[in-house]
Amino acid sequence: MKNAPDASGKGTISLAGGVAMGTGVMIGAGIFALTGQIAELAGPLFPLSFVLGALVTSLAAYSYIKMSNAWPSSGGIAMILQKAYGPGVVAASASLLMALSMVINESLVARTFATYALRPFGLEENSLLLSALALGLIVFAYIVNKAGNRSVSGFSLVMSAIKIGGIALFALAAIAASGFFSGAFAQQVSQTNGGAFLASVAFSILAFKGFTTITNSGGEIVDPHRNVGRTIMISIAICVVTYLLVAVAVGSNLTIDQIVEARDYSLAAAARPALGELGFWFTIVIAIAATTSGVIASVFAVSRMLTMLTEMKMIPHSHFGMKGGIRSHMLVYTVVIAGTLAVLFDLSRIASLGAFFYLVMDILVHWGVYRHLREEIGARTSVLLAAIAADGVILVAFAGVKLESDSVIVGIAAVSIVAVFGLETLFLQRKPSPNGIPQRDARVDGSSKSHESGADQQ
Repeated sequence: MKNAPDASGKGTISLAGGVAMGTGVMIGAGIFALTGQIAELAGPLFPLSFVLGALVTSLAAYSYIKMSNAWPSSGGIAMILQKAYGPGVVAASASLLMALSMVINESLVARTFATYALRPFGLEENSLLLSALALGLIVFAYIVNKAGNRSVSGFSLVMSAIKIGGIALFALAAIAASGFFSGAFAQQVSQTNGGAFLASVAFSILAFKGFTTITNSGGEIVDPHRNVGRTIMISIAICVVTYLLVAVAVGSNLTIDQIVEARDYSLAAAARPALGELGFWFTIVIAIAATTSGVIASVFAVSRMLTMLTEMKMIPHSHFGMKGGIRSHMLVYTVVIAGTLAVLFDLSRIASLGAFFYLVMDILVHWGVYRHLREEIGARTSVLLAAIAADGVILVAFAGVKLESDSVIVGIAAVSIVAVFGLETLFLQRKPSPNGIPQRDARVDGSSKSHESGADQQ
C-alpha cells in the first residue's frame, strides 16, 4: 500500500488497503481503554453504546463521503472545511481541532499500551512508569515514521490483520466460556442513567473516529468516487462487530463494578476468569501489538495532516533550527505534543479532551456542508440535520456529566477551543494575501463557488 498517487495520477490504495488503514487506526484504544470508560457511564447497557456510536458515526460519515465523492482529495477534512467556509478562521480552527484530537488519540493509545504492558507485574498504577513507557512508545513511533512511508504502511497492514483476528478470537472464546447472562448482564438495567448513557456515546464515537483517516487519503484510493464511501462503511461495520464481541466478552465475565475498577485494562481483567493465565497473556500480547501499531499509524496520519495545513497556510510554522522539510518538522511537533499529554493526563482525561475536540469539529463540518454545499454535492438535508442534532445532544450530555464528575477537564477543553479560534484569528489577520494586504477571515455568502476559488489560491 503506497501513500501517494502513482505517476499517472491514479490512486494506489486499494479498497482492501483502505479498509485495513481505517480499521488499523480505529481498533486500538477504542477497545482496550474505552470499553471500561463506556461501561462506567452506561452500566449493563454498555454494548448498546457501541451500537449507537456506530449509528451516529455513520450519520457523520455521510458528509465526508458526499464531499469525497464530489472532490476526491488528499486534503480530506481541511478540504471540506475550506470549501464550506472559505480559507478563514472557521476552516483553519476546525481543521486544527481535528489534528489535535488525533494527537490526543496518540496519547490515549500510548497510555493504554503502558497500562497493559505493566499489568502482568501489578505496576499499572505506577504513574511514573506509565508515563515513561507511554513516552517510549511515542518515540518508537517517531523512529518508524522517520524510516519512511513503506515502513509505516507495511507494518500497519500486518498488525491490523493480527489484532483484529486476535481480538475476535479472545472475544469468542471468552463468550463461549461464560455465556451471555452472567457478570454485568445479570445486573439490573434500571441502574443505568439515561444522561450518563448518552454521555458514554461520546467515548463510543471516539472509538470510531479513525474513519476520518480514509477521508484524508481520499485522492489516493483507487476509483475514489466509488471506493471512498465503501471503504468507510466497511471499516465501521468491521469495527462495530469487533467492539460488540469484546463488550459482550467483558460484560459476561465481569460485573460493572469490576469493569470500572479495571477500566484501563478491562480486557485483561476479563480474560483471566474466562480463559485462565493463557488467555490473560494472550490478551496482553494482542493489546501491546494493537496499541503499538495504532500509535505508529496515528503519528503518520497526524504529521501528514499538519504538513498539509502548513502548506495551505492555515497554521504557522517554525523550524526552530531543525534540518529537513516540513513533514520531518511536523513529526517532531506531533510526538512532542503527544508525549507531553501522555505524561500530564490520565486515560480518562485524555479521552474526554479528545471527545470534546472531535464533536465540536464534526458539528462544524456538517453545518458547513448543510449551509453552503448540500445542493452542489446532492446531500440530503434530513441526514445532515440529523447528524448535527445527534452530535449536539451527545456533546451536551457529555459536558453535563463531566461538569459533575470532572469540571476541570471541561474547563481545559473550553479554554483550549477558544484559544485555537483566537490564535487562528490573530495568525490569519497577519497573514499577507496575494496582493500584500493582511488577510481577514473570509466571509461566507452562501455560494460555495465564491470561496472555492479562494481555497484554490491557498
